[in-house]
Amino acid sequence: MAATAAFRETRDEAADPAAFPPPPLGARPVDRAAWISAFRHVRDETERRAAPLSPEDQQVQSMADASPTKWHRAHTTWFFEQFLLREHLPGYAIYDERLHYLFNSYYVAAGPRQPRIMRGLITRPTADEVAGYRAHVDRAVEALLSQASASALEAILPVLEIGLYHEQQHQELLITDILHAFAQNPLGPTYDADWRFPRSQDATGRVDLARGITQIGHAGEGFSFDNESPRHDVLIQGGTIDRALVTNADWLAFIADGGYTRPELWLSDGWIAAQAEGWDAPGYWRRAGEGWASMTLAGIQAVDPALPVTHISYYEADAYARWAGRDLPTEFEWEVAAREDRLADAFGLVWQWTRSAYTAYPGYRPVDGALGEYNGKFMSNQFVLRGSSVATPQGHARVGYRNFFYPHQRWQFTGLRLSDAR
Repeated sequence: MAATAAFRETRDEAADPAAFPPPPLGARPVDRAAWISAFRHVRDETERRAAPLSPEDQQVQSMADASPTKWHRAHTTWFFEQFLLREHLPGYAIYDERLHYLFNSYYVAAGPRQPRIMRGLITRPTADEVAGYRAHVDRAVEALLSQASASALEAILPVLEIGLYHEQQHQELLITDILHAFAQNPLGPTYDADWRFPRSQDATGRVDLARGITQIGHAGEGFSFDNESPRHDVLIQGGTIDRALVTNADWLAFIADGGYTRPELWLSDGWIAAQAEGWDAPGYWRRAGEGWASMTLAGIQAVDPALPVTHISYYEADAYARWAGRDLPTEFEWEVAAREDRLADAFGLVWQWTRSAYTAYPGYRPVDGALGEYNGKFMSNQFVLRGSSVATPQGHARVGYRNFFYPHQRWQFTGLRLSDAR
């Protein structure tokens, strides 16, 4: 139980707040010890999250969109070996060349890879052998950070930094992927029997959004992914955005009013998806007598009407907004309200769907090389979510962060808040 408590403590910010994020790039002199501490913090968090899981748990792949825990642990290790150690540590000995085929994800420039839908078939290396791979790479990275010249660190630290944030993304996926796997098991396994969804803030009312031109995007301070740049002007049409998230009680009213049976509320593709998948409630909800229960990290629990609704697709969020006579906010409206600290529960509960398509900001250019495949090539047929979720690691969330998923997907902790355009 200690490992799962560590996951909760990280969410509740009881862990050392200085361990992550790492020092800002360009700081002089470079604090090698702080960078090593940040690296250890992130790598240890992955292992804390995996620790409650058996080798069998770590092997399962419950759908094409999810990956086994063991694969997440190995892939994040491959990332550092491929993009950091191979390029920047002279004389580095590759742990096992065969692993580069198994644990590459989608970096075409880095070479061929195991098909995504077949990751669950990788029974070897074992979970323990993956631990050995991680330890080998960890030692090499720490040696690199300790020994590299000041000039070499100028090239090393940007790659290390994106690797740390990349691993944090997989830490969140590790949790959501195992929750999906456990939801397929009739026994209703628990990841952490003591886990509870955090309570929402007591927020009411709406935030006014003034019409006008403002700037959106990374302002040049601290870390950002390349899809958050360049900073540029956008027009805010004006209107309001709710301070509070939509709750389970709100969603129960939508269900009771036939929300899943009224095609006039749905986008055509959404209606097709809902019918094909048999949706009649959010993901993981199931009938329990006269009410509803849901699969959670603590196993099957009664749906709490006061909590934010989660595990909903964009299609469901859009249908709910239409039923309520409201809108989903654009990602720009959300960012303006959040950066002025006017939204309750903007972070730490559920990612919030926006009605903004995931596309490039004006003037966007991906970084050179294989790392340029990180974000840009996915700018098609997806929608932006803002905020962060209960599974997002400490130090990872930012106001300008652009998460993105396909409109039918709902295995993440995804919810919504509503807006009105003038």
